[in-house]
Amino acid sequence: MRYEGNIFRPFSEANSYLLQCTIGCSHNQCTFCGMYKDKKYRVRSLEEILTDIRMAQTSYHDVEKVFLCDGDAIAIDTDMLLEILKALKEAFPLLRHVGSYVGPQSTLQKSMKDLIRLRENGLKKAYLGVETGDDSLLKEIKKGVGYAEMLAAGRNLIAAGINVSSMVLLGLAGKGPRSTDHAIATARITNEMKPQYLAALTVTPVPNTVLHHKVKTGEFTLLDPFETLAEMKLLFENITIDNLKFVGIHASNYLPINGTLQRDRAQMIATIDSVLNTRDKGALRKENMRGL
Repeated sequence: MRYEGNIFRPFSEANSYLLQCTIGCSHNQCTFCGMYKDKKYRVRSLEEILTDIRMAQTSYHDVEKVFLCDGDAIAIDTDMLLEILKALKEAFPLLRHVGSYVGPQSTLQKSMKDLIRLRENGLKKAYLGVETGDDSLLKEIKKGVGYAEMLAAGRNLIAAGINVSSMVLLGLAGKGPRSTDHAIATARITNEMKPQYLAALTVTPVPNTVLHHKVKTGEFTLLDPFETLAEMKLLFENITIDNLKFVGIHASNYLPINGTLQRDRAQMIATIDSVLNTRDKGALRKENMRGL
């Protein structure tokens, strides 16, 4: 398959056919993210994309899952996206799932009618980088939206029938009292948005990003592993909605935890407490095994 530059996907899309629809991210200003800094954003031509689908059709068999790359495929014009989705369904009759990263700004530019049409034509899952529910922190990391807009983007996707995986970043506020504010505010936006999935990653400074520079100069102090776990625990304690699938097994996390809130909350908190009480570093993922 033809790809330009490095390709990124959620870990849950490991078995998906990766179809590059855009080059880079339409926003590409987040201070912590280095994934698309070496790319100038553009939408690939429909002809290029359809050719890739035909190539994949001859190479792959029984494709059931497709992920639309790069960073924000929902920014593509709706009619063009529908053409892509229809072509995928024609090429892969067993297709049951198409997913994409979605930016809050691009999502808000879609009408509810557009979102429903996209879902009806196969866009089943959206990975929304919420990062935090702290309004001031959203502005600080240059997410491009505040709390209200982020909440609206998530709610619109859900109202259209698209499964939403809200992605949040543990340790995003750094060391100090803002860590507590970040955790509680993130629980709040989760409770109000009601996504189907909550995926937690741990902040990892990436070279050539604003965050990395701040860490190097001492302007930003990373949480230690146990402080990160305390933040995760606070998140669990303040999430009140039911049937939320928490996915915390990403390689950046110090302690892999999965479960469904509220059903598994007591066990999830007990798992964290067992490490916090003993300060057993042996229970944590080793630094050389962590990554993005």
